[in-house]
Amino acid sequence: MDELVEVVVGRVGRAKGIRGEVSIDLRTDEPGRRFYAGAKLKMASGRELTVEKTIWQRGKLLVTFADHPDRTAVEKLNGEFLSTKVSAAELPSDDDEYFDRQLVGLKVLDHLGEPAGTVREVQHMPSQDLIAVDTPAGIRLIPFVKALVPSVDMEAGTLQLADVNGLLEDLE
Repeated sequence: MDELVEVVVGRVGRAKGIRGEVSIDLRTDEPGRRFYAGAKLKMASGRELTVEKTIWQRGKLLVTFADHPDRTAVEKLNGEFLSTKVSAAELPSDDDEYFDRQLVGLKVLDHLGEPAGTVREVQHMPSQDLIAVDTPAGIRLIPFVKALVPSVDMEAGTLQLADVNGLLEDLE
């Protein structure tokens, strides 16, 4: 049987209008896969919500949930994290993209191929994603861009860094 993993896909934001729409602070790069009519999403309390309708408005995803017909009903959801179970084998739509769960735990190699640490987490910042790498000298934040992380080998369980001063060491 296919192993399932639970992933956080968004956080409920403010209510919009009077018909029960709420904005979603996305925690997924593929909202179309996670937010569609009929999708089941779970809150931290364990309570399940069913997506009734989605619409994009000014670059923001608005969602209407079944059983939450108006603004008063959805205002109580503000701040709730939403998760869903997905196949552990599921891959992103594009070849050069990775889910956070694929990167966490990978061995990090320096530009010479020597072990340098382990990916602890992926941080999603406004301008770019960062990988937090546990190294013997402490945690290092490295922009997850091709110029600095030219190679990710999922089969080998590694990612290799470019030859750039300051990625792993402190510069004086």
